[in-house]
Formats: sequence, structure tokens, C-alpha cells
Amino acid sequence: MIENQKFEKLDFTSTPIKVDEYDNCIFQSCHFENQDLINFTFVDCEFIDCNLSLIKTNNTAFKTVKFINCKLLGVDFSECNTFLLNMSFESCFMNLTSFYQLKFKQKTFKNCSLNETDFTESDLSESVFEDCDLKRAIFDRSILIKTDFKTAFNFSIDPSNNRVKGAQFSKTNLSGLLSKYQLKIS
Repeated sequence: MIENQKFEKLDFTSTPIKVDEYDNCIFQSCHFENQDLINFTFVDCEFIDCNLSLIKTNNTAFKTVKFINCKLLGVDFSECNTFLLNMSFESCFMNLTSFYQLKFKQKTFKNCSLNETDFTESDLSESVFEDCDLKRAIFDRSILIKTDFKTAFNFSIDPSNNRVKGAQFSKTNLSGLLSKYQLKIS
């Protein structure tokens, strides 16, 4: 177990990170692109200004992990270890990621780009999408009960194909609920 350490400006693409449990660690300005993080465990960790694009997450445990200003392009979080899975994202570039079938209740996405992200059959109940760009994000048979989309934009959610009871929207973004009808709203 590796505890209470700060990893700064490291390039794990040339020197791979050791498979272990990382507890209360900070990774700042580190590069993980295309790295295999299979069977890693991160507990109470922060990733700040890191590039984690296309990491492999099979059985990776993220337990109370914060991603701040990170690039997470094409990450498949649906392959993570779901036991105590708890992540939050702030100012992250997360296009083409997948949360397919994840139970991801009460999570926070703040100021993130989530273009073409797959939320198919995921449970996002009581989650918050604050100032998030959800262009072409996929919500298909998703559970969005009491989910906050008030400041989200560019989304398209079909209420007849998703559970949206109590979900919150603003008057300015309601067109995202009607996009399947190809209406012209002004």
C-alpha cells in the first residue's frame, strides 16, 4: 500500500506506475494515457491536471476519488470495480467515456465536457450535471430520478425511454427533452 504521497509531473507512459493500492495520494500533472490500471485501487485520491485518456479500468477501484481539470477521453468506467465506487469530476474533458450500466447515484459532474458519453442503463439518481456539455451523450433506459440538469446544455433525453421523475431542468434547456420530435422552439 502506498499512502499519503504526492506524485507530480510524472510520465507513466514511459515508466509505468506500480500496481498497488494508493491511499490518500495526489497525482498532479501526471500522464497516464493508454495505461493499464487493471486491478489498481485508489482510495481518497485526487487527480489534478492529469491526462488519463484511454486508460484501461478493468477491476480498477476508485473509492472517493476526485478528478479536477483532467482529460479522460474514451475511458470505460463501466469496467471498474463497483464496490464502494465513488468519483466526482470538475472541469474535466470526458468525451467518449462510458458509464454503461453503472450505479452512479448522487455523483457530481461540474463544468465537464461529456460529448458522446454513454450513460445507457446507468443509474444517475440524484446526480448533478452542473454547467456540463452533454452534446450527443447517450441516455437510453437510464435512471435519472431527481437528477439535476438545470445548468446542463446540449443534451437530448427522451422521457419516454428514461426514468426522469423529479429530474430538474431549467426553462432554457427544456428543448433537450423534446429533440426526438424535431420541433422548432424559439
